[in-house]
Amino acid sequence: MLDDNIQPATIVYSKGKITSVIKGKPDITNIPVRDVGNSLIMPGLIDPHVHINEPGRTEWEGFETATRSAAAGGITTLMDMPLNSFPVTTTKAAFFKKIKATKKKLLVNCGFLGGLIPQNSPLQDEFLQCGIWGIKAFLTHSGIDEFPNVTSSDLRKALKKIADNGMTLLVHCEIAGRIKKNTIPENKYSSHLNSRPDSWELNAIRLMVKLCEEYRCRIHIVHLSSANALPVIRQAKEKGLPLTVETCPHYLCFGAEDIPDGDTRFKCAPPIRGWKNNERLWDALKEGLIDFIASDHSPAPPELKCLDTGNFKNAWGGITGLQTSLPAVWTEANRRGFSVTDVAKWMSKNPASFLGLGNSKGQIKTGFDADFVVWEPETKFVLEEKALFYKHKISPYCGKKLKGVVTNTIVGGQEVYCKGKFAKPKDGRLIVRVS
Repeated sequence: MLDDNIQPATIVYSKGKITSVIKGKPDITNIPVRDVGNSLIMPGLIDPHVHINEPGRTEWEGFETATRSAAAGGITTLMDMPLNSFPVTTTKAAFFKKIKATKKKLLVNCGFLGGLIPQNSPLQDEFLQCGIWGIKAFLTHSGIDEFPNVTSSDLRKALKKIADNGMTLLVHCEIAGRIKKNTIPENKYSSHLNSRPDSWELNAIRLMVKLCEEYRCRIHIVHLSSANALPVIRQAKEKGLPLTVETCPHYLCFGAEDIPDGDTRFKCAPPIRGWKNNERLWDALKEGLIDFIASDHSPAPPELKCLDTGNFKNAWGGITGLQTSLPAVWTEANRRGFSVTDVAKWMSKNPASFLGLGNSKGQIKTGFDADFVVWEPETKFVLEEKALFYKHKISPYCGKKLKGVVTNTIVGGQEVYCKGKFAKPKDGRLIVRVS
């Protein structure tokens, strides 16, 4: 894939960088050549929203299993969220504990986001300049007590400092409001859906648009699920505000109408809504209102997912998505008439631009990093638990018919995944932001 075109070509790379791209199949005799046949070579996927949970909660996941799963899914670069690890990444000291915990565990490029909580607002320059790529905040309870949500007052203390440092504030946009007493049994999916209505997202996004306009700070809405917020987002973008938006594969691939009662694998926050809502998210991707797709990979042990009781109220709200993002999105995108170049834009090029990596990642061009995914877009399969590489083989995609098989993943010119086999984890796949 070169720009928006799919064509025969040869990529030459050395020391982790693409040195030239030659159209066709040239006569090369002085260097080893690998022919991938009719498979598609695409820029490696970039996922800016991943919860790895190490250090502190490695019984949930960890750098080794997370980056193995990422590699198997064609993801070559990811950003680790500041929770649900312990300690949470809200200080410079906690950031360096993260770095230490990665030693000899990484298969793909890994960067880190910092967190904003009431206790560290206003943010200190030493934290903003220690190498993190952005700041994450919650407007409602995060699910982890050590990462409390912020108020508009906390945000106002932090936004100017974030803007002055050229960084982005990433926001979980739900503000808890009053809801009718839920009389629906807690093992019914509708009980979870009703507990987090669209209005929670809409009110939160309205607040962030207002603050974005007031402070001119780059603000990013993570995991948009409610299409009711799209008119507000459209108005903000028409004004030229520095606002970006992501959605997730599970909001594009599942509909509330099809989720079985008691199947807590589907619980996440915000919730998966109905198909009419989700089709509007697809339309927003086409229009460019939603900038890219990220997994929000948020794993947990089986007992925390309450798989035995099917209790949506008590279950951990998070979906594993690293390994399945590409085939899941491609399956549904292809069904709607989108192309693989659309998928590459949403999952490689646009995320690279969002992170400030658009001059080195997300495209196959001379001078860019040699990060590739080799895959077969036309190959169909049914996902089985045994094919997953997460610490816990829990996924709502299990049993789903998908399209698109990843065969090889190359990071910095080194093959890290090949048809179910992995290279040894490396020490040095860290990417740190330089102020």
